[in-house]
Amino acid sequence: MDLLFLHPNFPGQFRRIAQALAKEQGVRVWGMGDESWIGKTQGMPGVEVIRYPAVAAAPEETHTWVRSFEQSVRRGIAVIERLAEMKRGGFEPDVIVTHPGWGDAYFVRDYFPGADVIGLFEYYYRPRGADVGFDPEFPTRVDDIFRLHVTNSAQLLALESCHRGVCPTPWQKGLYPAAYQSRLQVLHEGIDTARVAPLEGARFTLPDGRTLGQGDEVLTFASRCLEPYRGFHQFMRALPRILRERPQAQVLVLGDNAAHYGPQPPDAGGWKQVYQAQLRGQVDWRRVHFLGALPYDQYLRVLQVSSAHVYLTYPFILSWSMLEAMSAGCRLIASDTAPVRDVVQDGENGFLFDFFDTSRLATLAIQALSEPRAHADMRERARQTVVDHYDFQQVCLPQYRALIGLT
Repeated sequence: MDLLFLHPNFPGQFRRIAQALAKEQGVRVWGMGDESWIGKTQGMPGVEVIRYPAVAAAPEETHTWVRSFEQSVRRGIAVIERLAEMKRGGFEPDVIVTHPGWGDAYFVRDYFPGADVIGLFEYYYRPRGADVGFDPEFPTRVDDIFRLHVTNSAQLLALESCHRGVCPTPWQKGLYPAAYQSRLQVLHEGIDTARVAPLEGARFTLPDGRTLGQGDEVLTFASRCLEPYRGFHQFMRALPRILRERPQAQVLVLGDNAAHYGPQPPDAGGWKQVYQAQLRGQVDWRRVHFLGALPYDQYLRVLQVSSAHVYLTYPFILSWSMLEAMSAGCRLIASDTAPVRDVVQDGENGFLFDFFDTSRLATLAIQALSEPRAHADMRERARQTVVDHYDFQQVCLPQYRALIGLT
């Protein structure tokens, strides 16, 4: 079997599955992405990486709402032009697995009619009932709703470009139009629960040289970017009371100071500066450590020394970080939002609170910090949830193998 993975930032979400399938007898694996995005991609044994030329942005005269769609079409053409060179040499993949949201897979179904094209579908925007209009602090305009319909055109073309698709969670699948539901299945990319596991005696060294361990009061927060979509503003607003009532607590914040999904901050800098300014004089910033994006092993140490891990999100794509925190045995304090509810049951494998109730968030954090080693049973159930439903080797890989026809 010849298997092609398409992702502009390859490997993206396909790292584990591409690595695993490259070890299979009789399977040849290729990965393809935008040369400007994957320039630093580390090689994977058995996976040949193909680069297509960087795709230029749409010109300024293009209507704002369709610029990203135009770039998606350009990207789809760039992919086909690069694959045409390979096809002339005899390349004919049996299966193409793609993240089609950027347009990579728009034309491969027609160009390789014998290939089974499978898409990873993460999110279909809704004007109501999901992320849009969820946070009154960032009100929705009528134009935003109109723009969403145009934005979804890229997803609709992607759906038509794939034979089948997978969605990471039931709620995310449920966002897609009913006409496509029968072609979608719930299948997460999977968590390496053997590596992401509790570690007795774990220690983490702060940039100033101080070392934290599991007996210390450590509150953690992790997100790709520190932005309102992931509840960064709510977390920050809970800190004054938390730090006042727990004078020994240390707060570790992981993530880039940038906006990835939601609105940009009103001034130069990032949302971190915005909320630090709002909280001026209320927080001892010497006890709040903004660590940026850490190497993976250091990120795991942060989770392994955590007394309580806070995860917030709008009703949006579920972050890997929440599942990894649970797999590491963290005591999870999470927003009661979709798709968190697909995974967490309040009081069983974590604590849920209303996204906007910073007082309740502070109360739960204070309780957790006062007893850093408490709720061992809840921590175990959190980990077991991930082992039972999201473990890559035992759960997700067999499903992926079946999906592409290896079993």
